[in-house]
Amino acid sequence: MFREPIVCSAGCAQQVITPPVGVSLAGYFHDRVSKRIRDDLYARAVVIEHHGTRLAIVSCDLISMTEKITIPTKTMITQQVDIPPEHVLICATHTHTGPELRSNAVVPRSQAWAEALPGRIADAVQMAADSMFTATLHPGRTEVEGYAFNRLFRLKDGSEQFGKRGRDADIVREAGPIDPELQTLSIVDEEGALRGMLVNFALHPDVIGGGSADFISADWPGEMARNLAAIYGDEVVTLFLQGTAGDINHAPHDATHLPRGGPRKAVQLGRALAGAAIYAAERAEPMTALEIAGQIEVLSIPYYTRDAAFMAEIERLKTGEQGPFEKYLIERAESWPYDGKTADVPVQTMRLGDVAVVGLPAEIFVRIGLEIKQFSPAPFTFVVELANARVTTYVPTTDQAERGAYGAKLILSRWLCADAGRRMSDATLVMLHRLFLFS
Repeated sequence: MFREPIVCSAGCAQQVITPPVGVSLAGYFHDRVSKRIRDDLYARAVVIEHHGTRLAIVSCDLISMTEKITIPTKTMITQQVDIPPEHVLICATHTHTGPELRSNAVVPRSQAWAEALPGRIADAVQMAADSMFTATLHPGRTEVEGYAFNRLFRLKDGSEQFGKRGRDADIVREAGPIDPELQTLSIVDEEGALRGMLVNFALHPDVIGGGSADFISADWPGEMARNLAAIYGDEVVTLFLQGTAGDINHAPHDATHLPRGGPRKAVQLGRALAGAAIYAAERAEPMTALEIAGQIEVLSIPYYTRDAAFMAEIERLKTGEQGPFEKYLIERAESWPYDGKTADVPVQTMRLGDVAVVGLPAEIFVRIGLEIKQFSPAPFTFVVELANARVTTYVPTTDQAERGAYGAKLILSRWLCADAGRRMSDATLVMLHRLFLFS
């Protein structure tokens, strides 16, 4: 039987969160000080309500998200718009041309800006809640090839390395897949106008600036949002939900006449992925049933504990030439405070009718996201990294955790035990099946 679209209430809003010029830019092992603003950074929010139950999703043009930001933000949201913390997901797009949030990072943070950030994010949710309209929800998907590439390579000795550098003769092939699926969730008003869109795709956004960047920018996700607004109207709010891109980059492995990085590449990606999102959205059917639910489970996962072999490697590094990368690793290794301890790892799952949204608190290797999608009970599953907290830098798969590539490099980029990814994936799938039990 052909069913009518289900109607809900929705609101969309965005709030500028751009820091002042002069802040240090996060994402590298050396300081890059901003001298100008290329384009503004935003907190973009969507609030959806059905039968008295509300849910909010916020995407911020930042490199990561921390609990020191999200806990007070969610408290404000609960007080202001009556949405409980388990129904609020706050994530980062992962731009590398934005400010640092952490107080103990490689580069300094702007204390005044960081202290004001929870209020600005909460304001975006408040504005969305204050502008609710009658809406239908339209989930869509397509596949996008030629823009995302696995950046790790398996070597003949079983180890792995970042990129094609120095040992090309020893390279077997890429060490993992990509996730070509781009998913959308369109929020459409009674007149049929697009008012907001969620876009989920796995592609690490360190494109526009690189190690010499001296400007603030949202990188290609900002370009994508501007392109969608140019097509659908300036008031359209686009939330980019970063997929599991811990081992995914934008640079092709082979020679190409197309741009490989910098502003031209960011503009290209913004156009191309906006086009893919339009293609997915324009053929997306409306939902005909809608249940809203959310839950958070805090997992207890062991941190990595230093052993003799690791400390011997650190001693070898100390005898050689030391760049910013090596100096940072040595300092972190010698001051590592987590031997024998466990981390509290918040995992969030939400249900929006046919759409499941999963929030994981780190940069996640793509195979983990693919596994969650494979076994999810939902017709559409948006796996979102860098959500709600930052309990580690990267989470590789169990089998890649000991192979030495960047993303699995102990203490530098992997803080948790080798099996952390499987534990997070298993817990996520249990939670999803609980949410969709009565579907």
